[in-house]
Amino acid sequence: MFDSIAPSYDFLNSFLSLGIHKRWKHRLIKKIAHSNPQQILDVASGTCDLAILAARLKPRRIVALDLSEKMLEAGKLKIENKGLSGLIETLVGDAGQIPFGDGTFDAAMVGFGVRNFEQPVAGMREICRVLKPGSLFCVLEFSHPRKTPFKQLYHFYFTKILPLIGKLVSRNNAAYHYLPDSVGNFASRQDFIDLMQQAGFKKARYEVLSMGVACLYIAEK
Repeated sequence: MFDSIAPSYDFLNSFLSLGIHKRWKHRLIKKIAHSNPQQILDVASGTCDLAILAARLKPRRIVALDLSEKMLEAGKLKIENKGLSGLIETLVGDAGQIPFGDGTFDAAMVGFGVRNFEQPVAGMREICRVLKPGSLFCVLEFSHPRKTPFKQLYHFYFTKILPLIGKLVSRNNAAYHYLPDSVGNFASRQDFIDLMQQAGFKKARYEVLSMGVACLYIAEK
């Protein structure tokens, strides 16, 4: 599914979110910047937006991992255009079996990908394994607005308008119905904090973004 929407993925992200997703990603990068990470892992990297943003932190190495080869190909073009090929490595792989040793990375991040893990706790436990003690793990994920009337307006947009536009542009009917369905079925806020703790992370907390449209989750190994 993600291979099929790779050509239109970046455009639709910006169009459907009115560009707000970029602000959320900058906020995540600011969080991990405090620890001055030298080796960064971006899991479910997609077209590598977070990996590219993390380059400003001047680490020694960034690994962008994703199951979708076509998404990574789109990301690799952006990496090459920005002259970052020597810094960012793209790798086709599964969050459930990360091909690195224990304690390899100083920071890890996932942008809107944890809900796609077949087993979220197992995937995050694997991320925890490859992090050094004390390292930060940050997750951006969609949430559920709770204030009326914004909650109702957003629900209508997210479940009716967004899938229609996504279908017209990407020519994939399933993908943009999958998005609201997967968000609706996934753990949010405190429930997701509980999952992070089950995976072995400590000091887990969250910040609500854009009136609850998304949340930034932060935890430590």
